[in-house]
Amino acid sequence: MSDLPWTIAADGLLLSVRLTPKGGRDAMDGIETLSDGRAVLKARVRAIPEDGEANAALQKLIAKSIGIPSSRISVQSGHTSRLKVLKIEGDGETIATTLAAVINDR
Repeated sequence: MSDLPWTIAADGLLLSVRLTPKGGRDAMDGIETLSDGRAVLKARVRAIPEDGEANAALQKLIAKSIGIPSSRISVQSGHTSRLKVLKIEGDGETIATTLAAVINDR
C-alpha cells in the first residue's frame, strides 16, 4: 500500500482522511496507517457531526492549510463516516507538494 494518503487524479487529487469531530480544535495531525495498510491524513475539527457541519469544517481546514478556496474541495465518499475521501480540484502535483509541506511542518 502507499505510504501517502493521496492519489493524483486527472483533474486534482483524492485525499483519504480520518476525521475526528468534536476534536477540541481544528487541526491536521499527520499521517496514520490503518490496520488494513491504508494511509490516511488524521484531522480533527471542533464542529459536531450533524447536518454536514464536520465535513464543512474539514473542507475549510484543508482549504485554508493549502491556500485554496474551500469550493474546490468536495467529499467523494464517507459523508457520514470518520473515514472520508476528499476530492481537491486543481493541479494534482502542485496540491500534493503543498499538502506534503503543510503536513511536514506540523
